[in-house]
Amino acid sequence: MLIVLVTIVHVVVCLFLIVVVLLQSGKAGDISAAFGGQGSQAAFGPRGAATALSKATTISAVLFMLTSITLSINAVKHGGPKSVLQGVKSGPVNTQPAKPANPSTPPTQK
Repeated sequence: MLIVLVTIVHVVVCLFLIVVVLLQSGKAGDISAAFGGQGSQAAFGPRGAATALSKATTISAVLFMLTSITLSINAVKHGGPKSVLQGVKSGPVNTQPAKPANPSTPPTQK
């Protein structure tokens, strides 16, 4: 029951993280940034002030990492590392070389 709750929280945090990252404006995205200038971000330095969106991004990224680690530890405990092809049987391998399409006619030259 706890893993179901962690999975639901993980999905919600994933969606929230996507939305928050897409809502943020670019940092120093004007033309002076291409030449190393600070541009319009000069009042707060090169990084700018921490807004509510950047704090929400940080918190949701930490939650995303924690839920990911929790889910991966649970997967290893209960399922263990398994191969995708674990139950598949391989068929006989044909080792004969392929025959040419039409060996009796020589190539034409012009």
